[in-house]
Amino acid sequence: MHIPPYYKRAGWQRFLAGAFIGAIISFAIFLYMYGQFQERWIEDNLSLRSELNTLQRNYEALEESKNKLDEQSKKEITVEEIEISIENEKQLKLDRLIVHTLEQKILDEINHVIGQSTNSLSENYQLLTAAIENKTLHEDNFSYQAVVKNLFIISQRLVINVELKLAN
Repeated sequence: MHIPPYYKRAGWQRFLAGAFIGAIISFAIFLYMYGQFQERWIEDNLSLRSELNTLQRNYEALEESKNKLDEQSKKEITVEEIEISIENEKQLKLDRLIVHTLEQKILDEINHVIGQSTNSLSENYQLLTAAIENKTLHEDNFSYQAVVKNLFIISQRLVINVELKLAN
């Protein structure tokens, strides 16, 4: 049996040449599309990895900050400073030396508060108020009775506003 010689016919030559050129063009289009897809995939992958690394660093920083805050909140805040102010020093016509001496006497009376936790102090503020108000302060032949007007605990500082009355 004999195979007919198709390479001599022009119709078949055009068909085979068109199929070969079409295969080359379609392969080139496939390579271009695959390359574009691959490039876009690599860019997305790199951007997602960098975003993941950034989020992980932020998470670790926030976790460390949270742990530090937890440790600080577990530690009790203690009173480190006491500030006393006399509200009616001008009405009683007291000079600065007498005011300072009276403030020191009140401070000496409640000095044991330094180092106590603010929680225990806020629960027992009546005892602190009573300790100040039950003390009669003597200065320059005058006796003064202290009345606590305001008592604040601001962070690690105890602020007490006192009004003095002349005692009999």
